[in-house]
Amino acid sequence: MTDDQIPSLDIGKLKVLSPLGRGAKGVVFLVQNEASDGELLALKAISRASIKKKAKNNDSDGSEYKRILFEQEVLRRFQHPLLPKLRGALSTENIVGYAIDYCPGRDLNYLRKRQTEKMFSDDYIRFYAAELVLALEYLHGLGIVYRDLKPENVMIQENGHLMLVDFDLSTKLPPKATARSPSPKTTPSSESDSLKKKKKRFSKLYTCFYPAISANDSVHPAESVNSEPSCKHSSLSKSNSFVGTEEYVAPEMIQGTGHDFSVDWWCLGVVLHEMLYGTTPFRGTNRKETFYRILSKTAELVGEPTPLRDLIRKLLEKDPKQRISLAEIKGHDFFKGVDWENVVQISRPPFIPGRFDDECMDVNKKIDIEDFVRDVFKVDDDVSDDVMGKETEEQNTAKNFLVF
Repeated sequence: MTDDQIPSLDIGKLKVLSPLGRGAKGVVFLVQNEASDGELLALKAISRASIKKKAKNNDSDGSEYKRILFEQEVLRRFQHPLLPKLRGALSTENIVGYAIDYCPGRDLNYLRKRQTEKMFSDDYIRFYAAELVLALEYLHGLGIVYRDLKPENVMIQENGHLMLVDFDLSTKLPPKATARSPSPKTTPSSESDSLKKKKKRFSKLYTCFYPAISANDSVHPAESVNSEPSCKHSSLSKSNSFVGTEEYVAPEMIQGTGHDFSVDWWCLGVVLHEMLYGTTPFRGTNRKETFYRILSKTAELVGEPTPLRDLIRKLLEKDPKQRISLAEIKGHDFFKGVDWENVVQISRPPFIPGRFDDECMDVNKKIDIEDFVRDVFKVDDDVSDDVMGKETEEQNTAKNFLVF
């Protein structure tokens, strides 16, 4: 997709239905584009003032803007049903932003909380893990190391398939050459039999973005660490930057010895552990202890030996040279019977959210995108500086949004 194929969004034609979440630089809104038959989009609006402030404080060379441009660049390149597509770009004096299709399915953490036991069954994990493997395989083929795989970044589309989002911490390496793995010839598992009966090709696979946030959910993402522009294009086969969310960071990133595509397989192991047990394997009381555990502790895989626990163990191999590879992952016993060629065409995934999520709609309240983004970050500054004073209605709304 070229630049001239990306429509410019008119901020005056975007009706905000609800704020969905926020990050270090901006806010994600569910908006209705009145210029395009009222279609629903997820708009990521980024504060220019916040970027300039971060750049000034960090004595930056403009890396904050480079990150935004890099994320838009990779979104334009995606042609995969499990990855988002850029639907429009927005630029005003106060904000920059872009939009992709909204999805009502929220993220894997939200879905896990819906489970009776707050954990996924092996069959659920197998389906979602297979789609994550396919998404990462595609990214690696483009030379993109994702580097921030966590449940909050794994959304569920309207059709029930996954969507990997948020490429702010991704980086570019020479593309990973991978041979196409043949579909296993073994007898399909009971899960595959059940799903295959309902398989059909979609004429259109919907895309999605950030989750809706309810009053019971936290809008503050897990703490991320980042010491180098994610947009840096390296001519080497490894990157030395240190980015990610601390509970999911691979050992080689902490050690600073350089890392490559295998960091994403480590993150996958952490995510699968969380899906199985409800917790990440190395979480400590603070960042220092968490990193110590990642470097020195072996993940506790409580329960009898199973193919899933064996896969997690091999993904959480601390030596990246010994960590399980893509071909070994797709051929692992846990995925026995999975038809890799048709996973994304399954018509009845384990959970299908439907078209709308009424919880996130706030149609009776008018929200100005620029004012809201400004006030979110102003409240951040006020809270950090312990400033007390009279609040405007917009500031009060922003503060309430921060503490959902």
